[in-house]
Amino acid sequence: MENTKNTKHELFHEYYARWIKIYKEGAIRQVTMQKYKMTQQWLVKLIPDLEMCQLNRTTYQQLLNDYAKYHERQTTMDFHHQLKAAILDAVDEGWIARDPTRKAIIKGKTPREKKQKFLNQFEVHKLLSDLDLGPTINWDWMILLIAKTGMRFSEALALTPDDFDFLHQSVRVNKTWDYKNDTGFMPTKNFTSNRKIQIDWQTVIQFTELLKGLPKDEPIFVKGKVWNSTPNKRLERHCKNVGIPVITIHGLRHTHASLLLFAGVSIASVARRLGHASMTTTQKTYLHIIAELENKDVDLVMRSLSGLSN
Repeated sequence: MENTKNTKHELFHEYYARWIKIYKEGAIRQVTMQKYKMTQQWLVKLIPDLEMCQLNRTTYQQLLNDYAKYHERQTTMDFHHQLKAAILDAVDEGWIARDPTRKAIIKGKTPREKKQKFLNQFEVHKLLSDLDLGPTINWDWMILLIAKTGMRFSEALALTPDDFDFLHQSVRVNKTWDYKNDTGFMPTKNFTSNRKIQIDWQTVIQFTELLKGLPKDEPIFVKGKVWNSTPNKRLERHCKNVGIPVITIHGLRHTHASLLLFAGVSIASVARRLGHASMTTTQKTYLHIIAELENKDVDLVMRSLSGLSN
């Protein structure tokens, strides 16, 4: 890492900005880079004058405490992890004598009451019955497709007619659409996000008609600048129309996974369908559902055992 005339007296937020540029720029996805830059902005706000040589366990803990006043515990933990990587490098270089992050205590605001993230099967049927599925592509068609495939919003936006393989009843996910910065196609979240998702015959028939005559390599849902608030508001209206809990577009992805798990589909298959990097991600995200299913399994095991005679 490049040196400065007196690194020990460099402002910590300036060191952190320099560290991001050297170690992270070009090595991580843009969305992750934005999180690092947001952390750096908080350093400017909370410790604008703190020098490297003043960073010790007390000043670091105070920084975490101040950040925690505005954020929930998990967000504070993420903030801590991003800073720790840079600080440990400074310790290795000898610019900080000891690791000030050791034994750090993570605090945070009381989490807000979490909104329901997914719908049950009955609620999904009510939602889909309210959709306006006309002869041309609209946001309701995207709502239907995400509910049936579990793909991410950015993945659905990037779909082109070429991505549909109607003969083999599948849709290919190999890119995303950068709706936040409006720069067009982007790579998928990770390697395992590149996948083919099987679709049912009804969806095949519907989209065969919808995609007729559309340019093969242009996104089917993108018509100018996209804000995720647009389909979310539309989804909210449908939920209210039929009297079910209001969820988000991302909640449709959770709904899809939940229905598959409750139907008895394996965690491995659900992970592949969602494009998760590992089954661990799926298990963490749907822990409550898996626990509920395990309870059902225990009942099933007990019933099976009780039926065995000597």
